[in-house]
Amino acid sequence: MKKRRRKKTAAVLAAGALCTALLSGCVTAEAPGNESEKEITVAINSETGTLDPAGSIALTYLAYSVSALDELLTFDEDGTIEYRAAESYEVNEDSTVWTFHLREDALWSDGTPVTSEDFVNTITRALDPASGSGYANYLFPIENAEEIYNGEADPDTLGVETPDEYTLIFRLKEPCVYFLDLLRLPVYTPSCTEYADSVDSGWDKDPETSLANGPFCLTEYVPDQYFVLEKNDNYWNRDAVNLDRITYRFFEDTQSMANAYEAGEVDVATSLPSTVMELYEGQDDLLVTDLIATRYIYFNLNVEPLDDVRVREAINLAIDREELCRIVGTDTEPTYNLVAKYMKDRETGEYFVDEAEQPFEENVERAKELLAEAGYPDGEGFPALTYSYPTLEMDSDTAQVIQEQLKENLNIDIELRAQELQSNYSSRYAGDFELIRMNWTADFADPYTYLSMLLSNSTYNCSGINDPEYDALVEQSDSETDPAARAELMHEAEQLAVGQQFYIIPLYAMKSVNLVNPEITGIRQIPASGALEYRYADI
Repeated sequence: MKKRRRKKTAAVLAAGALCTALLSGCVTAEAPGNESEKEITVAINSETGTLDPAGSIALTYLAYSVSALDELLTFDEDGTIEYRAAESYEVNEDSTVWTFHLREDALWSDGTPVTSEDFVNTITRALDPASGSGYANYLFPIENAEEIYNGEADPDTLGVETPDEYTLIFRLKEPCVYFLDLLRLPVYTPSCTEYADSVDSGWDKDPETSLANGPFCLTEYVPDQYFVLEKNDNYWNRDAVNLDRITYRFFEDTQSMANAYEAGEVDVATSLPSTVMELYEGQDDLLVTDLIATRYIYFNLNVEPLDDVRVREAINLAIDREELCRIVGTDTEPTYNLVAKYMKDRETGEYFVDEAEQPFEENVERAKELLAEAGYPDGEGFPALTYSYPTLEMDSDTAQVIQEQLKENLNIDIELRAQELQSNYSSRYAGDFELIRMNWTADFADPYTYLSMLLSNSTYNCSGINDPEYDALVEQSDSETDPAARAELMHEAEQLAVGQQFYIIPLYAMKSVNLVNPEITGIRQIPASGALEYRYADI
């Protein structure tokens, strides 16, 4: 159908028309009452990572999985359990043995049963470091999982049992109060034992072998262009699924995504530039949501002089985040925390970061003093550092502002290194950086999803952080059952990491600026991350 587009934005967005013209074959949403199939096209950032839940997860998997894969269970916006692949569970008194009963009517998209072994398949493959899973450390609460990952124990000792095809038992080494939250992570979702053998065999992007247990399944994948999901007729809850097809198309930049929406070539475009808010102000297409995410910078602690806490503090105190956000866009807001600004405390309903003191305050004069104490008065003798970041508009603007501020305030030189998104990921994982951009959108609705990033044994700890005091605080919070006491431990850990040791440079929180065809209904926001979900959308 023809979409309702506003002509006033056409001239502003025309510059990117050639980019989107190449996508002229994309599908469009069908009008209500039309006998044709219901299908939508969603614009997403360029292809990154694998579709294998045991592999290297990035944006492409996250777009795919919310529609194609069922986790054991999840939580809705009210915090109520929504059972998916499991139909029930029970836990022992000390919360160390969790037993899940799988749906016996759950089938893979080829009609074969989804069994407990399919869940174990993902877990065991993720615990092989060769798989490159950044989420492997979230399996470490399970008995012997960390030892297996480190090559110190045999895989047969893993604390996961499958007494039958529809029963899955996790034995934890100690209580983990947020264990149910972990279940929505990739490493806890199933991969079919028939085909999912390794992360590099290509099974995950081949429609013949990339089976789904969720509402949609993969039917086509064209690298660097698009992939198509079609309704899974074998899905246990198929009667609640209204769309017949979702096409995800890759774009190199967010402006091209906005242009494609304006041209009627896509029905949904997410995470767009803040200028879109002004262009579409008051229009039904505009959907602005709080994104539970933090944009920050990693220091490489193995690089001098970043191994000196005085230098790390000086850099943090010398950045004017208010000015940064004014330049980068109105969809950003300064933050001084690692935990996302918009993440709420389940017990109090308040934003978690607002329940403790701000970790630090900017102070250019103090920053200069610290740099002098470290041996670099007025920046004299300070080596030029390189800041690596993706070639996205927001990140490019951010890099230039930081470069200018640190030169003006500390007289130090920052060289800029723009990289394709996948290259930026690879550099970070390899530790090939001095300063590098990092963005973390919450995977589950608990501050641990952020605090875990800085643990000594975290697979996402690319900075060389090894802080026993910090590790102990976070570990203590894992098993603390009193919510207030647990929150206090987590606040103490964050204060240590961000406000005393300055392991990161927090920059800003973000809102997600989205354009959505007004004819589409039923799009939900995932409570844990703020991302959009289309599994039960309709037209």
